[in-house]
Amino acid sequence: MADITPEVAPFVNGEVIKYEPISEGTNTRRKRKPHIVAVINDMCTGCSGSPACVEYCPVAECMFWVPDPEHEPFGKILVDPLLCIGCKLCTSKGPDGAFLEGCPWDAIDMVPLAEFETQYGAMPF
Repeated sequence: MADITPEVAPFVNGEVIKYEPISEGTNTRRKRKPHIVAVINDMCTGCSGSPACVEYCPVAECMFWVPDPEHEPFGKILVDPLLCIGCKLCTSKGPDGAFLEGCPWDAIDMVPLAEFETQYGAMPF
């Protein structure tokens, strides 16, 4: 699979193309950096084009589809780090790990902001 690891610079420069399905919700700019951000790991399958996580994200255009050019029509979901508010709704699970909502494949890691910025670069706000 092509390297589609999120980095901050392409999001800041507006170079990232966001495909459907895409999260819907508020488009109010966040007021501060979150304490944690969602990062999609290698377990993401894109749920065959109907990702569960995207439906639960409350921020417009935060979670979106990225096609895999080598294995069409497959792809995966990415998170825009400039929009993520760290709410954890995309990862919600029920008691004893029962799937109620969010990612059924545990493909979303909630990463502390300091760790994220060390790996991917500082966020502008």
